[in-house]
Amino acid sequence: MLSEEHAALRATVEEFARKEVAPVIAEFYKHGTFPYELVAKMGAIGLFGLPFPEEYGGMGGDYFALCLALEELARVDSSVAITLEDSVSLGAMPIFRFGTEEQKRYWLPPLCTGQRLGAFGLTEPAGGSDASATRTTARCEGDTWVINGSKAFITNSGTDITSVITVTAITGVNGGRKEISTIMVPARHPGVTVSASYSKVGWCCSDTRGVFFDDCRVPLGNLLGERGRGYAQFISILDEGRIAIAALGVGLAQGCIDECVSYARQRHAFGRAIGSYQAIQFKIADMEARTHTARLAYYHAAARMLHGEPFKKEAAIAKLVSSNAAMENARDATQVFGGYGYMNEYPVARFYRDAKVLEIGEGTSEIQRMLIARHLGVG
Repeated sequence: MLSEEHAALRATVEEFARKEVAPVIAEFYKHGTFPYELVAKMGAIGLFGLPFPEEYGGMGGDYFALCLALEELARVDSSVAITLEDSVSLGAMPIFRFGTEEQKRYWLPPLCTGQRLGAFGLTEPAGGSDASATRTTARCEGDTWVINGSKAFITNSGTDITSVITVTAITGVNGGRKEISTIMVPARHPGVTVSASYSKVGWCCSDTRGVFFDDCRVPLGNLLGERGRGYAQFISILDEGRIAIAALGVGLAQGCIDECVSYARQRHAFGRAIGSYQAIQFKIADMEARTHTARLAYYHAAARMLHGEPFKKEAAIAKLVSSNAAMENARDATQVFGGYGYMNEYPVARFYRDAKVLEIGEGTSEIQRMLIARHLGVG
């Protein structure tokens, strides 16, 4: 049962997605253009500031509120949902969790209002799921860090309103092991180059690019948190982010149900609505069961997180089952729609294209299984 505040938020975002996003998103998606207008509207209703205190320009809510908003947005479109998720949970949240008071007061207010977006520079071209395989380096030279290296698949890294890319880099060697630290790099800074936006199968109106650092100099004060703790910081941030991605996956799975229920009532074949056939009923019932289970999983993980209880395993479970539900529901929805489900003008085709990346981003399904097994003592 949602609290009164959470229920009101959910209803507000549901209405926003239906009235503001649904009528226009297909055109953005078709042309692969970033939806600046929608981002501005999302900022105006406070979505980017949901889990942050009011003193930094936030809404004073919690992480579960962000998850509810992501679910409702993804019922209509995942590109706008991932833009919100990455800017909040991966862009702004590390600064809130680990930044100094001065850093928080400088960076967070424009991120909380959606006037600016944040990005998270962890993945590297040769690293993939191995987040510890960092090759990007940052050396001290006078009062600056000099950064060299590259990152791949970085969401929100090249928009006109991106303000900061938080980057993991090797800052030394300690006891024979790489010392990985986290450094905030202003976007469009000398020594920073972003690639052209990737041509992707899905999430076609989100911004995803490679980022390259060539003797990029930033002040030593741009170090985020303790030197050498960058890897640990981002592992904790990814645990939280998996709950958010799970919520997004549940939203996509629910969107497939919404579309199929409506279509099954309207579409007639062999003299009656296709929803009257048991084959269609069973398919939609299975879709609902998957989505309900995945929603409970992310609710449970979020509850443990908010109560200060360990949640790494629960976040991995939520991310795994929700991405499975999204992928399976998208496939089944396409089947329910038949030939129309293969046409890009129908939302289910967009859902199908968007679902696959949920089994890859923020830890592949295989990584989630490794985490779960490890917590059971078999890994």
